[in-house]
Amino acid sequence: MKAFQVNAPLDYRIADVEVPTAAPGEVLVKVAFAGICGSDMHIIHGDNAFVRFPRITGHEFTGIVEAVGEGVENVDIGERVCVDPVVSCGRCYPCRIGRPNVCTAMQVIGVHRDGGFEERVNVPAANLHRLPAHLGLDIAALVEPYSIAANVLDRMQPQPGDRLLVYGAGVIGLTVLQMARAKGIEEVIVSDVIDERLATARELGARHTLHGSRDDVEAEIMRLTDGEGVPLIADAACVPALLPQMLRLASAAGRIGLLGFNPTPSDLVQLEVIKKELTLVGSRLNNRKFPEVLELLASGALDGAALVSHRLPFDEMPGAIDMLEHHPERARKVLIDIGAFVPTSRFTSQEPSH
Repeated sequence: MKAFQVNAPLDYRIADVEVPTAAPGEVLVKVAFAGICGSDMHIIHGDNAFVRFPRITGHEFTGIVEAVGEGVENVDIGERVCVDPVVSCGRCYPCRIGRPNVCTAMQVIGVHRDGGFEERVNVPAANLHRLPAHLGLDIAALVEPYSIAANVLDRMQPQPGDRLLVYGAGVIGLTVLQMARAKGIEEVIVSDVIDERLATARELGARHTLHGSRDDVEAEIMRLTDGEGVPLIADAACVPALLPQMLRLASAAGRIGLLGFNPTPSDLVQLEVIKKELTLVGSRLNNRKFPEVLELLASGALDGAALVSHRLPFDEMPGAIDMLEHHPERARKVLIDIGAFVPTSRFTSQEPSH
């Protein structure tokens, strides 16, 4: 079968690999769609310390159950599913207190073990989520990125009437924007340095957008909030140097949600944190947010189609990687159609209508 395999940093290709068999406690899924994530790009560059090469990447995917392993119950062949990539031990301290997304022995499908950029993949049966009947396999591939947004917002504990400032209007920033709107946060401000992304944020409901290079972000935020600052700040730009500005822009009793995995140190001004009694929270992956996201997608509260800029056949994935590498402004979420491998020699895109 075909798989997108990263053999070493910057060494990747679509390769022929053996078809796996359903392991005990696991389910063999025939993959339909998989989304390319920024973390996949980090793996390709060799910037993820958890990865051992060669690795088949992909942690945002859907498919059809093709076989079940020994001991698996209540899973039927032919069911349409999406897969939570967080595999936890259930025994360590985080697991015992209900936070398996930071399990000390955690494995992430597509990072620690092979993922969804292959025609068939083994996954733990406990990680499957059935799709609502009218939710397409393509849109359901977006459940995982939306779960990131649901998790960081949950960590920040929004209150009625709160404003939200989102740094970064890439895919994760846009999912945070959409999720916030779905949860009733009416005023969302988005900052980015790419005009196309800011335009998309406005289309998806941002009340205000700020260009990080051209606008005086701090002055504008204080103007928009009458000098009070912003109760909620989500860092989807993941630039450590921005933390001091976030501390200044947060209102008293504000909450800042950090999503970046950048190891570069950040300056933290303790005075800003203490005088306003700020809360800084990290947010990693998702803590059992798939059911919530599936419900919101199925109800139409989240517009998954608005995030998708490209739908490409499997063999065009190397071209998609090149585009995301050199022209990120051209893309939102890139979905790869794994369901039918059709050799072609061209790179195509399906641009969203505006």
